[in-house]
Amino acid sequence: MKLHILGCYAATPRTLTNPTSQVLEIRNHLFLIDCGEGTQVQLRKNKIKFSRIEHIFISHLHGDHFFGLPGLISTFKLLGREKDLHIYGPEGIQQAITLLLKLGNSWTNYKLIFHELTSKKSEIILEDTKVKVKTIPLDHRVYTNGFLFSELPGERKLNVLATAKYKIDKAYFRSIKQGKDIKLDDGSVVANSELSLDPPQIKQYAYCSDTGFNTELAPLLKGVDLLYHEATFLETEAHLAKKTKHSTAKQAATVAKEANVHRLILGHFSTRYKSIVPFREEAIEVFNNVDLAEDGKTFEI
Repeated sequence: MKLHILGCYAATPRTLTNPTSQVLEIRNHLFLIDCGEGTQVQLRKNKIKFSRIEHIFISHLHGDHFFGLPGLISTFKLLGREKDLHIYGPEGIQQAITLLLKLGNSWTNYKLIFHELTSKKSEIILEDTKVKVKTIPLDHRVYTNGFLFSELPGERKLNVLATAKYKIDKAYFRSIKQGKDIKLDDGSVVANSELSLDPPQIKQYAYCSDTGFNTELAPLLKGVDLLYHEATFLETEAHLAKKTKHSTAKQAATVAKEANVHRLILGHFSTRYKSIVPFREEAIEVFNNVDLAEDGKTFEI
């Protein structure tokens, strides 16, 4: 897994910072998570082949999380896209996007498939042979979800030395990777555990966009490899966090500690602060493995 931070600041765009958007790479899949203004420019700056994006996840319908989406959809049309585009987001996102397309008489020449979300409980919204995506219900001023991305177990690895020892034909290699035992010409059976190695350990990434402080998230985030959690404010503005249903850096760290995650990234910083360094300083008092998101930064998971 690799996470590309395209934008990680709250509310208004600035010349040097962008509102929320990120791309997650999982086994040749590219997932776009939120799409604030400037996302297209950031995709190009970071040399991400966004024509490969087939699934877009929108956490909620505040402008700094989805106002870049209509433009991206239009650009796909201009570039001659033919592949279907799946969009997952709150109820109303289809109406918002299609109204703009209708008024501009600019219907796409590819299929837009909307998956509107209404459940306040965690649910699986995408699953294929490589990845599963579940919602993380969040507590914000409007209906909001985070997203949990989980790799699915891959094939077992071939133990080349063992297959050579038993002189197993290449025709059986696929079966071995799928976990099957192999019957030799003399009738004896070689256990798959001897012929193969465990697949790579699966990884998980959790994205928690705008949300008030909520330790009830911890069970959904238990043990994830990487957690991105909003930290709009420092503790000195905790009263504003409570009022606007956002979180402080310390509160984000508390959630990470409760969930026993491996690593925490803080983001969605308010532009009121001259430096984001104090966010890490505040969080690390509670949870010791903390990174700060920055526009253009990548994280290996």
